Formats: sequence, C-alpha cells, structure tokens
Amino acid sequence: MKKLTILIIGVLSMSNLFAQDISDALRYSEDNIQGSARFRALSGAFGALGGDMSAVSLNPAGSAVFNRSHASFSLSSLNIDNEVSYFNGRNSDSDSKIDLHQAGGVFVFQNTNENSSWKKFVISVAYDKTANHDDQWFANGSNTNSVDNYFLAYAEGLRLDEISRFTGETISQAYSEIGSFYGYGNQQAFLGYESFILEPVNDINSNTAYFSNISEGSFDQQYDYISQGYNGKVTFNAATQYEDKLYLGINLNAHFINYEKFTSLRESNSNTGSLVTNVNFDNSLLTIGNGFSFQLGAILKLTKELRAGFTYNSPTWFRINEETSQSVSTFVDDINGGFTANVNPNIINIFPEYRLRSPGKISGSLAYIFGNKGLLSFDYSRRDYSNIEFRPENDTFFNSQNQVMNNIFKAANTYRFGGEYKFKQFSFRGGYRFEESPYEDDSFVSDLTGYSLGLGYNFGNTRLDLTFDQAERTVNNPLYSVGLTDAATVDSVNSNVTLSLAFKL
Repeated sequence: MKKLTILIIGVLSMSNLFAQDISDALRYSEDNIQGSARFRALSGAFGALGGDMSAVSLNPAGSAVFNRSHASFSLSSLNIDNEVSYFNGRNSDSDSKIDLHQAGGVFVFQNTNENSSWKKFVISVAYDKTANHDDQWFANGSNTNSVDNYFLAYAEGLRLDEISRFTGETISQAYSEIGSFYGYGNQQAFLGYESFILEPVNDINSNTAYFSNISEGSFDQQYDYISQGYNGKVTFNAATQYEDKLYLGINLNAHFINYEKFTSLRESNSNTGSLVTNVNFDNSLLTIGNGFSFQLGAILKLTKELRAGFTYNSPTWFRINEETSQSVSTFVDDINGGFTANVNPNIINIFPEYRLRSPGKISGSLAYIFGNKGLLSFDYSRRDYSNIEFRPENDTFFNSQNQVMNNIFKAANTYRFGGEYKFKQFSFRGGYRFEESPYEDDSFVSDLTGYSLGLGYNFGNTRLDLTFDQAERTVNNPLYSVGLTDAATVDSVNSNVTLSLAFKL
C-alpha cells in the first residue's frame, strides 16, 4: 500500500483553501430522525404523542408521557435504489445494509407528595441516527462539455510559476508546496497543467492565461459516486408533568458527522486536434464534525382526547474538519507518439477547522386519542435553510457562500400524518409525509414524499414492532462545482424495514 503524505493547509485565507460548497452545508444541516419502528410507522408524526424513545428526540416533553421507566432499540434493513440519467445515458444502482440506528432509555421518578401539582420528573438518554450517507451510483453519457473546463476555471489568472514544478521537484513536493503557499485552487490548476490538459499562452513564469489541449467536440464521460457515513445525535433529556394536562421538557443534543465520499471521472474523446484523448480524475473526501443544539418542548391535553404539541429546535453549531486526496492521469497523443501522464501526489490535504450553523426549526402537532382503540396524529414543521451559515463570516469565501445560500435556499415545510388502530394485543399503523425542497428552484432537489406501514404486538411489559417505510426524491447532482457543472439526475427510492424491541423497566 502506498503511504500518503499529510499536508496541513492553513497558511492563506480560507477563500483560497476550501472546497466546501452549499451541498456540504445542506447535507449536514438536514436532520431527519430515523427512529423506532413505531415512530417510523406513523411517519414521525409524534410531536403531540410522546411515549416513544424517538418521540423524545423529536419533542423533549414526550418522555414525561411515560408512566414507567422504559428502554428500546431498533434495527433496520436499509435499501437505496437509484435511477440515474446523464445526457443519453441511463443506469440503475442499488445499495443495502443492516444498521442499528436507535437506542435509549427513560427513567421515571414519581412524585410521592400528593399535594404537589408536579406529578413526575423524568430523565432519559437516547441515540438516534439523523441521516444516512451510504449511497452509490454510476452515470455515463455523451457530453459537449469537457473536464478541461474544471481545470481552466481554477487556472485562469494564476501565474505559471504558482501552478507548476520547479526544476528537480517531484509531483508530491510541488503539490505540497503549492498547497501550503497558494491553496487548494492552485493545486487544481497544477493537476491540469502537469497532466498536459492545460497549456500556457506564453511559456513564462508571469503567464496568467491558458488554453486546453482537448479540442471541442463530443466527450464520452463515466462518473462514479460512492459515499458512506452518517449524522447522529445523542440526546440528554429532562422532562416533567404538571397535573394531568401539561408536559414540559428540554433536550441537550450532542451531534456528530462522519462522511466519506469518493468520485471518479473517466472521459475519452476522438476529436480532431485533441492532444489529450483520455482523462481519469479521482477525488476523495473525509469529513468529521461535532456540534451542539438544544430543544424546548411542550405537550398540552386540550381535552381528554385532544393533545397539542410544540417544539423549538435551536440552530446546530458545528465544528468540522475535512481531508482530501486526489489524482489525475491522461493519455497524450502528440507528434512524438502517445504516452500516459500520471499525476498522483499521494498527499492528504488537511484543511483548517471551520464552523457551520444549521438553521433552527419550529414544530406544531395535534393528536386525537380514541381511548384504547387508537389515535390520529398530525405534525407540521418549518425550517428556513436560507439561514445556513459558514463561519467565520468575515472570511471572504464563506461570506460569498452565505450570500449564495441566502438566495437559493428557502424556508421548507414538512407535513406528517400518522394513525394507529389497536385490536387486543395488536397495533396496526400507517403514515404519510411530505417534505418541501429546501431550494427556491426545486429542479435541483425535488419535494420528498413517503409512506409507512407497521405492525406491533404488546406482550405486556415488552413490545415488538415491525415497520416498512419508503420515500422518493429526485436530485440533480452537478459533477463539479466549477467548470464541468453538468448534473446527473438521480431518482432515489429509499426503502426500510425496521424492527424495534421496547420494554418497561
């Protein structure tokens, strides 16, 4: 195995260093509790119900609904089916895994003072996965836009001696030095120049204009996308019950991010005049982060049957670290014959820590309880994604990205409906959810629709629940943020089978 050299990039302003864009900010800002089987069976419409571990992560007052101490854990079989279109190419990909994504316990302390209106005090700890990043898809098609535009976009305006090797330098040494002194953008131009994709207009150190050795025409492109990881949170909860009508709670949440992505582009052409006929461009990204948020919640019994819930989710304040590695190889066909140029620095770029503030959320809920026969529940939530912020705000790059997000993101509403019918020890459940796109133009990311069906059996002190749920969404994925920004359209269907075991302590 080749040993990678670690390069810590941290000399110049972040505007020259970072490869973050709005897709990263959105990915880490979406908070979608996967939850227990009962929670998923009602499509997450639990804000006014409580009495479920995942409901506690949704509304902190929900733990006070428990009359006895309680614990649960959940196991899911996750499956993603992707239909991918890219110009004239059509492909299908699927991925599946088994995952333990929810666990927690509630400890109920009854107030023995009969004269007090405060009936109980509850503390709980819960873990919930809030996003699954495991995904893979493959796109191919014929394009009139080449990857050379990616490298040209970075190179234009940069001096030749700031994107090329000095005499006697190796690829690794030059890539490392350029990253340390000039940043990530210069490294991209370096890859393009050293692989013969780019050519300077004037072969002098002060040159700042470039042209491509790839001629215009048609390009056969193949793009692989593989990602893995997750967002999760550990919730520390405290709640109380006032008389028989009001439940109040607070959550302190520790968030974490673990995300890995690998992309690979293969491009070929037979265009007249092209000196470079094949390009292979690989990129890897590792993201690690942690954050903090809090929630305040209440559930009020309006009548014996009707309940209302309200939750305030604070923004989440993240600290994020990223590492990248990359390589490019080309086949060059010139008058002296063909040869392969391999530009593989074997360098890991470690970027300075940055901060991200994801938007807060407000939620309102209603639930109607039909005695011991069943229930109907509705949840509404609103989150303004235009409030996402990279920090520090005084950095020019982050400030420009924040302005872009303020313009292209919007406030998105989510609607969740759920119902449950009980017959003896059995519970029959179903739900539906609709989530609006976070983009002003929903052609980038469409609205999400999903449904769920579930079955539960109550053994007395133990309950076993099984649920199937499915959600669909279409996403246009630009291959790169500059230059080659053509998008592969991915129609995703996420299907899950969840099994939960819950028991009274």
